[in-house]
Amino acid sequence: MINKSDDIIVMTIARLIIPFIQLYALYVLMHGHYSPGGGFQGGVILGASFILLIITHGIVEARKKISKKAITLFSSFGVFIYAGIGALCLILSGNYLDYGYLSKILHVDAAHARSLGILGVETGVGLAVMAVMVSIFINISSFGESAPENNTDEEE
Repeated sequence: MINKSDDIIVMTIARLIIPFIQLYALYVLMHGHYSPGGGFQGGVILGASFILLIITHGIVEARKKISKKAITLFSSFGVFIYAGIGALCLILSGNYLDYGYLSKILHVDAAHARSLGILGVETGVGLAVMAVMVSIFINISSFGESAPENNTDEEE
């Protein structure tokens, strides 16, 4: 089980740097359809920020920020976004993930619809990758044992 770090300097630096890591992850995610990067890379960086929180503040404190239920919902919602955009393209008489057909409902030209479609898919991939990475880390580090959800007492 991952316990809280005893070093106040490490905890403080982590608490200061985590928002910047998350902001960079969102930058990579949002610019993935213009430049290298995207959903997978942004999701990995975002997941790494939560893993840093778990390593430095302990699993109990991290569960206050992001619960097991939230991790499950994020991974499911990410897959739903990806599959939903693809299915929407099928419903609009196009091929699966043929974003140009989204212009019919977005009321923009086909090129802009492709850009928005890719951004939506990349967002779904990013959410799913982030949640799965955090879930895998928690399972491996806790040897598959379930961590307490709302327990405020930490093991010493």
